Amino acid sequence: MHLPVYAHPTLTILIDDSDSFLRSLSFQLDPMLANKTFHDTSEVLQWLRASAPDSAVPLHVNFDMQNLPADQCNVALDLERIYRIAEQGERFAVPSVLVVDYSMPQMNGLEFCEQVAHLPCKKILFTGAADEKVAVSAFNRGLIDRYIKKSDDHALDILEMEIATLQENYFDHRSDTLREMVALHDYRFLTDPAFTEVVRELKRTLGFVEHYIFPNPTGILFLDQHGKATLMMVETEQGMYAQYEVARDSDAPRSLLHALLERRVLTFFSDPFGDGMYTSRMSENWHRYSAAPRICQGKENYYWALFDLPGHYFDQRPQTYAQFLQMLQPQTIAA
Repeated sequence: MHLPVYAHPTLTILIDDSDSFLRSLSFQLDPMLANKTFHDTSEVLQWLRASAPDSAVPLHVNFDMQNLPADQCNVALDLERIYRIAEQGERFAVPSVLVVDYSMPQMNGLEFCEQVAHLPCKKILFTGAADEKVAVSAFNRGLIDRYIKKSDDHALDILEMEIATLQENYFDHRSDTLREMVALHDYRFLTDPAFTEVVRELKRTLGFVEHYIFPNPTGILFLDQHGKATLMMVETEQGMYAQYEVARDSDAPRSLLHALLERRVLTFFSDPFGDGMYTSRMSENWHRYSAAPRICQGKENYYWALFDLPGHYFDQRPQTYAQFLQMLQPQTIAA
């Protein structure tokens, strides 16, 4: 169980030659699941070519090969750009899962999947009972990621569950290279199953719909559907002691030093001009920037706490998922 370096809601694309079936399916799906429908395969292929990301080297990784031997290169990671994806209004419009009917007149579902095999989108094939052998063969060849029989009594529930799983897989696969790089340093928790489960539970219980690794201080930034930003600050034993050392060297109050040394507080000094660590300006109000840490016992101990993230960490206010869902709804025209 790995945690993607970032994940946010995306579009599920529903493709079927029956417009009435598409309207019914779209209406019955969870309203929190953004979707777009197509009944013409030529139209959706054109749309995907313009809208779907490629599967090249992930964002935020720059390879500098100047002034170095031919077999060496420097890799520069701009981690701040990751959480600033939240400033991009079009992030929710990225197609991540395609749900394709098998029996269509222009081309069948497998022919369609072959046309988009190069895209990182995950693919679910809707089949009839007679098409199951074809679907199994396509799954074994890696052409599709799942298949669901339309006749199944619980087809809609299965579909929603599989879409949620494949959306997670979509970000997990796109994070592979970058996660391996950052996990060598301060983000070891990304590859710890115990920590991954803590993040998933926070999403379930607190309604967070997107997350991004955060650079300074190290942690996870969450946003709910209304755009409220919450920082999960994460420290190891080493990081906790580093907080103490910075505070000690900055002549912090003895009460703060004792609390840090005894692991009773985690501090996030959200000064617009600071780096999240203690400065002398905070000497009288340090309690306002503190929280009692919780401990995740995984491959090592992770101390974490939740803090509201001030707006000055963004250049512009993120568009919210609730706003995006509202824009997707058909407009009602008054008579």
